[in-house]
Amino acid sequence: MSFAWRMAAFAAAALAGTSVAQAQTTLKAVMHSDVKILDPIWTTAYIVRNHGYMIYDTLFALDEKGEVKPQMVDTYTESPDKLTYTFKLRDGLLWHDEKPVTAEDCVASIKRWSARDPLGQKVMSFVDTISASDDKTFTIKLKSPTGLLLFALGKPSSNVPFMMPKRVAETDPNTQISDFTGSGPFKFKQDEWKPGDKIVYVKFDKYKPRSEPASGLAGGKVVKLDRVEWLAISDHQQAANALLGGEIDYYEQPPHDLIPLLKSDKSIKLVDYNPLGLQYTLRPNHLLPPFNNPKIRQAMFYALNQKDFLDATIGNPDYYKVCKAIFVCGTALATEKGMENLLESNFKRSQELLKEAGYDGTPVVLLHSTDLQVLTNLAPVAKQLLEKGGFKVDMQSSDWQTVVSRRTRKDPVDKGGWNLMLTSWVSADILNPVMTGFINASCDKAAFGWPCDAEMEKLRDDFARETDPAKQKEIVEKVQLRQREVVTHIHLGQYYVPIGTRGNISGILTAAAPVFWNIEKK
Repeated sequence: MSFAWRMAAFAAAALAGTSVAQAQTTLKAVMHSDVKILDPIWTTAYIVRNHGYMIYDTLFALDEKGEVKPQMVDTYTESPDKLTYTFKLRDGLLWHDEKPVTAEDCVASIKRWSARDPLGQKVMSFVDTISASDDKTFTIKLKSPTGLLLFALGKPSSNVPFMMPKRVAETDPNTQISDFTGSGPFKFKQDEWKPGDKIVYVKFDKYKPRSEPASGLAGGKVVKLDRVEWLAISDHQQAANALLGGEIDYYEQPPHDLIPLLKSDKSIKLVDYNPLGLQYTLRPNHLLPPFNNPKIRQAMFYALNQKDFLDATIGNPDYYKVCKAIFVCGTALATEKGMENLLESNFKRSQELLKEAGYDGTPVVLLHSTDLQVLTNLAPVAKQLLEKGGFKVDMQSSDWQTVVSRRTRKDPVDKGGWNLMLTSWVSADILNPVMTGFINASCDKAAFGWPCDAEMEKLRDDFARETDPAKQKEIVEKVQLRQREVVTHIHLGQYYVPIGTRGNISGILTAAAPVFWNIEKK
């Protein structure tokens, strides 16, 4: 069904008084992907993170300056020895079923989140006990101090420590939840969810915002919309035309080749909500041949270069940056230490390493996402460069949600497994070695790809304990030197994507994720 036909059908149904009648203020958005998975702890996929921010809330959050602020927490205390933290929840917190949020809910949620998230896993290694003392108070006792506890509880992106009811949070972390009761500013309308068509959220009237102004992901989450619809439109020209024609209000990730078209229309605004941008990444599966051999992983570091990927996906240098710093150019921990002579498409050196490693020419399975425009051109570039570097590549194409599901599988490639996949990370997810999911080298506890390296884990521990910024920078340099050997992943440059909106939309916050509170439609 075409977009215009679908809109006409909705309008006709509304006039007929059916259940799809529009709320008083409805914002129609096209996001970067359709929503098919609804558990933001089970997956790091950003569309699921975005869904999480609609319906869940967090104990802490980062403001626009990157400072940690209480969110669901009202007050907290820290013992003089920095080993005991006591947290008290705000008054008036309710789940969408109107039952009160309790400290036990939060304890269970922290445990489930920390089992999946790299930063959560590392912080929990410092934790002795976590327990609720009454309905609104819980305590975390540490075995040794770490400066990352509050930051971890307020981390801004995947996996976000969203709070869920205890009955939901007790779901095995490796199993997707089926109950989507949150306590956030919007409620999920499960009865209107149609994968491939739309997902709907409505204002939760009993949500109690904080009194502070909204800032980043912190402060008062004041909802100024009655209803938000995310429409699944995979054709980007069609989505851009819908924005230009006023059929939608918000376009999360317009392709860079369409930005000049949007800029030329005075009724459209482009909003750069994430000034640190994102980073492209290639992830090898360390469990399966040939990438269980570190020398073969190292060969990729020589075969690839960032500019080819950025030119193929972004095209306009105004919106990308070649950057060899793993932990993001433009931040305090940015350094190119250890990256010398890498990412320069030295095909001869790549071929030499493959020969030394005994690579037998077996094709490697490279997953190719076809429906997410910002990722679509990555795999063909990787295939071309890797083949010049001596690899044989079997590029297998599917939609992004299939890639998201397949990348979790540890099966051999002939039974649905994989060797390589490409994705991107919001910079807020990769600011240091502890929170960067792909640096985690804790074997089975690591993210898909499952790297296993005790030395890298020790460096992450050292960083978690260190509070001196100068010494933290030294540890980062050691991490990058070790990364040259281990190759948990390969970073492929930074890029930036503005949001396109109609001129009557205001209040978009500068944050690590696109959120819909504070937005006003006049």
